[in-house]
Amino acid sequence: MSDQQMGRRPGAKARDDDSGKTASAIASGGLDIAQDAAHKVSQAASRAATAATDDVKTVLNRQVGNSADVMGQLATSTKRTADELEQAAPFVAGMVRTLADKMDGYADSMRGQSVDQLLRGASDLTRRQPAVVFGLAAVAGFLTCRMFRNAASGGSYGATSSGRSYESTRRAMPRGANDPYGA
Repeated sequence: MSDQQMGRRPGAKARDDDSGKTASAIASGGLDIAQDAAHKVSQAASRAATAATDDVKTVLNRQVGNSADVMGQLATSTKRTADELEQAAPFVAGMVRTLADKMDGYADSMRGQSVDQLLRGASDLTRRQPAVVFGLAAVAGFLTCRMFRNAASGGSYGATSSGRSYESTRRAMPRGANDPYGA
């Protein structure tokens, strides 16, 4: 059927085809621009995340060094304590000195490691000895719970659950109460 038979003007079909191709080209160009913009945004986000990760690692590596220094100072103080205990309790002094030596060794090994290396070592320890890690986590949880419970009650070291110290509770009891020696 010709353009004249369908009621169109001659050449209208060619113009319709040209405008369809033009619209398709514009849509394709817009899609390319959108994909390019999305790719650039993705690259920028990736660069920002990498920079943030590097900054955090730098700060953490610095903190590892600071922690190693603090642990070394604590080991030195512990050794001094062991020296002071030597006369009164030589067995306890030996145990304290051994603990101080181990702390000093850990501090020395931490000084030469990055955060990534420490995390890798912790992961390896978890795989090799999960019971030890579970036990340490349980002890840490117990101590944390005790600390928060004590802080929430407003108590301090040596306080009972009512908030009074053991000494004030003992003084409040009648003489001989709860004393197996009757003193």
